[in-house]
Parts: sequence; structure tokens; C-alpha cells
Amino acid sequence: MKIIKAEPCHTPKIMTIYKNAVSYMRKNGNLNQWVNGYPGQALIEKDIKNGNCYVLMEKENILAVFCYFEGVEPTYVNIFHGNWLNNEPYGTIHRIAVAENAHGSGAAEFCYNFCLKKVKNLRIDTHRDNIPMQKSLAKSGFAKCGIIYLENGDERIAFHKTV
Repeated sequence: MKIIKAEPCHTPKIMTIYKNAVSYMRKNGNLNQWVNGYPGQALIEKDIKNGNCYVLMEKENILAVFCYFEGVEPTYVNIFHGNWLNNEPYGTIHRIAVAENAHGSGAAEFCYNFCLKKVKNLRIDTHRDNIPMQKSLAKSGFAKCGIIYLENGDERIAFHKTV
């Protein structure tokens, strides 16, 4: 397996992975995350253009997709009911999703580890109803740090891992 920056030709498969991820969330009791067409194709195309969209490849198959960048994430500036593990520079993962045939394969952990090789602090957030994601983060050694709020005011649980 290897991780590469996504290219425009990957967009249809990426959108399929996100569509299936939304379906997976609904089947697992997460009814309120990624609603109203989120993440839309325009956002994914912007991530690709900005060089922040990555795909986990196994041969010619995309097993996972995520947005990763380093620097300040505006919604992480204020954290409530807790604290980040430190105030050192960090990377952020958003919109991570694995292909239907990759659930339980370690694909998400492979993506986390890829990012942790680039930066010693990694932050991520998820919806309180996204139990599979919370389990994945806990299994991979992320600490639950508190609550952050998205630009639209929606609450998310914040996680942080350091190496």
C-alpha cells in the first residue's frame, strides 16, 4: 500500500467512497454527520487543487481518502471541556473515509501513520455519533481532548496524537 496525492482523475472513485461512507454512517447510527451532500465534489476538487487530498492505493485500487494539511486549523483554536495535548505545530486530518471493502483492514491507521511521519502532532475531530471512527482513533492511540465547534456551529469531539 502507498499514499499519494489525489489527482483529478481520482475524483469519481473518491466520490463513490464518500457516498458509501455516508451510507455506512447511517447504518451505524450516525444520522447527523455529512448531511446535505457533504462532502461535495466541489470541495474535493478544491482539496485536490490545493494539494491536500490524499488517497491510499493498493495497486490500482483506492482504499481510503483523506484531507491532510499542516498549520493552524481555525476551528481548533478554541477547545472546550478539555485541552490539546500540547501547543506545538500540528497536522490536521479531515474527511477520512475508507472504501467499502477496506473496513477493518487497517487502512485508516495506515493513513494516520503516514501523517505522523510528516508531523509529530496530529489532530482530528469527529461527530459524537460516529462510534466506528471514535473506536478507530482510540485503537490508534489518539487521546480524546475536548469539544471543538465547526464554522457552522456544529459540535465535534477533538482528538490528538503525538509521537
